[in-house]
Amino acid sequence: MLDACRSDPFSGSGGDGRGATSLAKDVADKVTPGLGRVGRAENILFAFSAAPGETAADGTGQNSPFTTALAKYLGTDGLEIRSVLTLVQQEVYDLSRGRQLPYVESGLPKLFFAAAAKEQLPERERLLLAMADVTPDMRGEVERIASDADIPLAPLYGALISADTSHLSAESLNARLREAADAFVKVRAEMKTLGADDPRVTELRRQAEEQLALGAFGAAQAKLAEAVDIDEVSRKALKANFADRTLSQAATLFLSAGAARADLNYAAAIKGYETVLSLYGEAGQTSLSLEQADRQSRTLEELGILYTTVGNVDAAGRAFAALLANLEQRSRQETDPSVKRDLAISHIKLANTEVAQGNLPSSLENYEAARGMLQELTASVPDKKDWLGDLAMANDKIGNVLATQGDVAAAAQAYQQSLSIKQKLADAEPNSAYLLRDLTITYDEIGDLARTAGQLDSAQTAFEESLRIRQALAENKPDDLERQRAVSVSHERIGDVLRERGAAADALVAYNKSQAIAEDLVRRDPNDTDLKRDLSISYAKIGNALNDQESWPAALASYQQALAVARELAASDPGNTDWQRDLSVCLEKVAGVLDVQGNVSDALRNYQDSLAIADRLAKLDPGNSDWQRDLSITFSEIGMLETKQRHFEGSRKAFEASLGIRQKLAQSDPNNALWQFDLVQAYINYAYVAKDPKAVLTKALNLTLELDRTGRLAPRDKSTIKYLHRLLAKFNARKK
Repeated sequence: MLDACRSDPFSGSGGDGRGATSLAKDVADKVTPGLGRVGRAENILFAFSAAPGETAADGTGQNSPFTTALAKYLGTDGLEIRSVLTLVQQEVYDLSRGRQLPYVESGLPKLFFAAAAKEQLPERERLLLAMADVTPDMRGEVERIASDADIPLAPLYGALISADTSHLSAESLNARLREAADAFVKVRAEMKTLGADDPRVTELRRQAEEQLALGAFGAAQAKLAEAVDIDEVSRKALKANFADRTLSQAATLFLSAGAARADLNYAAAIKGYETVLSLYGEAGQTSLSLEQADRQSRTLEELGILYTTVGNVDAAGRAFAALLANLEQRSRQETDPSVKRDLAISHIKLANTEVAQGNLPSSLENYEAARGMLQELTASVPDKKDWLGDLAMANDKIGNVLATQGDVAAAAQAYQQSLSIKQKLADAEPNSAYLLRDLTITYDEIGDLARTAGQLDSAQTAFEESLRIRQALAENKPDDLERQRAVSVSHERIGDVLRERGAAADALVAYNKSQAIAEDLVRRDPNDTDLKRDLSISYAKIGNALNDQESWPAALASYQQALAVARELAASDPGNTDWQRDLSVCLEKVAGVLDVQGNVSDALRNYQDSLAIADRLAKLDPGNSDWQRDLSITFSEIGMLETKQRHFEGSRKAFEASLGIRQKLAQSDPNNALWQFDLVQAYINYAYVAKDPKAVLTKALNLTLELDRTGRLAPRDKSTIKYLHRLLAKFNARKK
């Protein structure tokens, strides 16, 4: 066992660290002290303090890190010598934050035990042995994240090994590790700043901090549990000291919950934070110092985030509502502008849960309240760049809700305000991938809105600008799955605009680029549901372009691929409204081609299955214009099939239902070109069963001509004018 540098004396390269020193001045420049390579290790085990070509650290104590670890683990009961040296390797690697990794070459013919067998190893030793099995790529990722956060390696390895990460994509796993790193940084900072009157509690918290740094989350929480028990006994025994002990117990539980979150143990973290809140309730609001009031606010925020993470939207909404009330009270008592900024963000967090629940009016009120506060704050404190980003985000959120509600003009104004802020921030930091990515999101939102309004030139310009930025980001980091996914989405959006222009062949090229990326991403991570959904949508888009070209068999095959993936996702989570809507859309895509191919009965069955989903979603949120439009389309398609089968009563009811929905949408926003043309189609369909079809078709023609006159009629829809003229000419001919 050699504790020395491995810089090769014959390699001509130098290195810092512990090693022999040349005494002869005439050879000092020619020979580098150190140990070179070792040949066959037959019947021998060599253990080096550093890898070949590397140097070994002296350390700050009596012994080097290698010797310290060797002395610590050599006598560990029940471990074979190679396992002992694995512990030594990982201990030195961890404490040096990846800079030094001892090296072992073994040619031993049989097992060798340094001490007798014993029960299970302690948590730290089990973690170190598990670290040895982590892949080199993952080691590099852990080291990068730990370096960015300036934290030890062991806590991240502890979170990586203890959590179930087998189903995560590389990007999702990176996000989880960064979440664990952020949680560790928070709880470490709290441990350094939190004080306690009882020296035993202070000492236990210090010991917990040491264990946390070693990745021993269980040991850290055990120490904190001891401290909680001390406070629990004391506060019950000493009524006069009740409030102080209660708040001390709450502070320790706050640390424990933070440690659980750093370990990605969401259930334990939620339980801990809920207990913290109940203890603050027992102590009474008037007993809280500013520091304790701030911790109470952060407890509510962490709870809301955790409940969102585990999918409990109702509980998240309650937590964020409580946070908002808490910060409103604090903002009346405290002058620090950061409290008002936190209050604005709490409005946004609460609004996010309301959007997820389909409550758009209430979410809009909260987003607008946040925007108003942030406008005041950024005007009074202009150097806070993060707050400007918050203001841009509030505008984006407002634009999203307004667009969903169909208020195109107001949504466009909100998006432009956001774009102006984001462009200013990106110009100030042109190499910031985060700011550039954020900029593409708003370009996409502007493009989507322009497309809805029939402004296809503006839409394509916005989408192409977004694609340009995303391709540059992806080229800079080709292994980043999320950046590749963003490029795929941009190709898809451009394909949508090209298809609306009537350029189906060009649209198919764009869609195929998107699909190639989506398929590659799913191959890399077949368990990522977001990637699967992307692939389903990609299949459907290709089906649309093939459908435009009347390539019916190929279109049906693509639609059926999309439907298969959508069925799988919808069955896995019936409460996910996005996936349910995807299933409804895919059912109708398949039905449309079946209808063209003459299979009317199967087409009608698919539409009726879709209607059940669309009707349920529309009733869930009557203010969601997208879901209302979906329902109108389904009614329209059912009406057409009922007409083909000469079931005129059924077709009349379906066409009337579709027309009623589209009239309401068109009246709610006359500037929405998509909804106006939807109404044209509804008039045409209703003419089949109307008492005065000529009057209905005349309305359709007048509306189409107005859209064309104002430049809002898509090129692919211009043939509708000739079609309506022909229909009306037939009615006039009959009358003569």
